[in-house]
Amino acid sequence: MGQDMRKFELVIFDCDGVLVDSEVLTNTVLRDMLIELGARVTLDDMFESFVGHPLGRCWELAAELLGRALPGDFATKYRERCVQVLRDQLQPVPGIHVALSRIELPTCVASSGDHDKMRTTLGLTGLLPHFEGRLFSVTQVARGKPAPDVFLFAASEMRVSPDRVAVVEDTPVGVAAGLAAGMTVFGYAGRTPRQRLASAGASVVFEEMSMLPGLLGGSL
Repeated sequence: MGQDMRKFELVIFDCDGVLVDSEVLTNTVLRDMLIELGARVTLDDMFESFVGHPLGRCWELAAELLGRALPGDFATKYRERCVQVLRDQLQPVPGIHVALSRIELPTCVASSGDHDKMRTTLGLTGLLPHFEGRLFSVTQVARGKPAPDVFLFAASEMRVSPDRVAVVEDTPVGVAAGLAAGMTVFGYAGRTPRQRLASAGASVVFEEMSMLPGLLGGSL
């Protein structure tokens, strides 16, 4: 059942995994690099422990997994390899273009990635025009998700009260951040199991992006 459209004045989208189907690609790169350093880790492990966190926290988790510090050039090599695989293989999340065309509310993006990454991935998938001038990054706030900082910053910049915001997230970490911000969270279970998002506290969990406008109450 759709939410009361009058409740919301803004929809904040996470980027990776919600707008662009990048999570498998970038986490495969990270998994492979960790295996090259001797870690025993699977793609499922990456989704369980790494997805949704800002890169700084991912480096901490990777060092804990390895039991030693990462090589000094690890972050640079990771970015280089990700850029190549994203340029070769990145696709928009299925149904997102149609969903955005049917959502009547103002929208923006609040991501754990930096602005360069957002502009690259949204540009490659043709989504950047939907959000030009309304991209907000964890690099602009003190704390990354699951802290609410980037969502609260985005709402403030868009001049909307947090209780009038719908957040679209695909990870338990992101769901926690939205809830901590006092927002209503819609959990997109495209690749994350429904139960993980529901258990994290998402008010609505859905598996097809085409469902989102109706769930928001904003379909044309």
